[in-house]
Amino acid sequence: MRADRVFAYGAAAGLLGDLLLGDPRRGHPVAAFGRAAGAVERVLWRDHRGWGALHTAVCVGGAARLAAVAARSVRTSRTASVALTAAATWAVVGGTSLGREARAIGGALAAGDVEVARERLPHLCGRDPQALDEDGIARAVVESVAENTSDAVVGALVWGAVGGVPGLVAFRAVNTLDAMVGHRSAKYRRYGWASARLDDVAGWPGARLTAALAAVAGGDPRGAVRAWRADARKHPSPNAGPVEASFAGALGVRLGGTLSYSGRVEHRPVLNGAGRAVEVDDIERAVRLSRRVSLLALGVSVAARTLTRRGGTS
Repeated sequence: MRADRVFAYGAAAGLLGDLLLGDPRRGHPVAAFGRAAGAVERVLWRDHRGWGALHTAVCVGGAARLAAVAARSVRTSRTASVALTAAATWAVVGGTSLGREARAIGGALAAGDVEVARERLPHLCGRDPQALDEDGIARAVVESVAENTSDAVVGALVWGAVGGVPGLVAFRAVNTLDAMVGHRSAKYRRYGWASARLDDVAGWPGARLTAALAAVAGGDPRGAVRAWRADARKHPSPNAGPVEASFAGALGVRLGGTLSYSGRVEHRPVLNGAGRAVEVDDIERAVRLSRRVSLLALGVSVAARTLTRRGGTS
């Protein structure tokens, strides 16, 4: 079976598995990678960019190498190749769990239980929940749904289309490592620099595709494109900016503004300033938009791999 068909069937099956099952409660491969990366960090950590770059190379390179070995070991079997691609896709995407967490918080807010919403928010993002009121929690959820649609689904599919199983696994390794050490705390400002920069590079194509598909699948394509063009560059993240701005325009809401991380207050630019403030009902709208974007991303990724294959053999 041709490699483009293996990816098409496997990625579709894996995404369907995520839609039906979500993430496993125990034994998740990403959690296993996190534990391994933590063990490597305990050996290598120095307050130095070079040691952090070595940590990134060991962890990401090791994960990609294991995936490549696994892919080669089954390449003579069409069934096994599709099954491995499906398993890898299911393991690295997280759209269903993202939607479940967002809806759980939205349900708590709709029931008027802000404290439960605050308790659940750390499962979704790193904001300080005690610093947020109901509207602030709703805005944080919508922003997290937008950003994680790119990080947890679309980016993985893009790199799967480029590199098959190793591409899927490597992207997820990069994204996970950035979440572990790529933030600007005193401990990781230098050590996590390489992981953060690599995540910016790896996330670039997926973020732009997510923003474009949000404009296509959202309720206001012109508003999404307008917000993307006007406000994306204002965001401190080169990849979260386009995604959050496009989602804001597509949903007709206003994102950005003041937020708090680990006691540190940040005043971020407003995205889609002409939109209205986020309401609780917008959480469900964001989750549905995320689902549509994910399915469209699968189609685009499969089509791109097929066209590239044909172009290379013509």
